[in-house]
Amino acid sequence: MFHYTVETNQNISEAIQSLEQQLSEEQFGVLWQFDLQGKLQEKGLDFNQPYHVLEVCNPKEAKSVLEENLLAGYFLPCKIVVYEEEGKTKIGMPKPSALVSMLEDEEVKKMAASIENRLIMCMNKAVA
Repeated sequence: MFHYTVETNQNISEAIQSLEQQLSEEQFGVLWQFDLQGKLQEKGLDFNQPYHVLEVCNPKEAKSVLEENLLAGYFLPCKIVVYEEEGKTKIGMPKPSALVSMLEDEEVKKMAASIENRLIMCMNKAVA
């Protein structure tokens, strides 16, 4: 499966706040948060589903990955989405290991797996 997704009973704001706290503990920062629902509505489109995209990065990890293979930058920063579906808040991401598998670079795959495990841990703690 290309993604990892968890559910929580928290609302969107609570889930994002909890996620940001967990990410910070693993030295990941949120570079940018995009409110997709708000932007689409601003453009006059009828989209009523709360949907936020967070771009997250650990600078040391990004530097290491880029030093190994500059093409890995095509997958940076990591994206985590927080959205509502069927009354539940979901937090999900494309798995870094799935994305970098296209590079066919074993060292980058190992790095991505480590980053993925840490992001999954953050997501799990955020919904606990």
